[in-house]
Amino acid sequence: MSTTVANNGPFNIGQAAAQSGVSAKMVRHYEALGLLPAVHRTDAGYRQYGDRQIHTLRFIRRARDLGFSMAEIAELLKLWQNQDRASADVKRIAQAHVADLARRIAGMEAMRQTLAQLADCCQGNERPDCPILSGLAG
Repeated sequence: MSTTVANNGPFNIGQAAAQSGVSAKMVRHYEALGLLPAVHRTDAGYRQYGDRQIHTLRFIRRARDLGFSMAEIAELLKLWQNQDRASADVKRIAQAHVADLARRIAGMEAMRQTLAQLADCCQGNERPDCPILSGLAG
């Protein structure tokens, strides 16, 4: 992870990407989605980012690392920026995400078990009989 530069910018998009750990393409994408408000542009049209935008990009990156959806991140950003928020609202989003992750993990574990059983039944020899293919064919 990059360290923060001592000044407050302005940073160009490449510098902002390096400072936040988000690619320049994703910086543009987050801006297009409205997760990152439009930034000041130079007369030549180049984006200029400050520490505030870098901090927001880091927040988004960390939320993405935890698997939050873009919609959840948008909601979390609004709550993060609202000093009058109720922490219960943030907790609700986090708990819903934890429950979703648990469902997905359980589904993947069931897939792993099924595939492991099919692989265990397969002789893995020169014969054409294959329980894996039979299992996939239903």
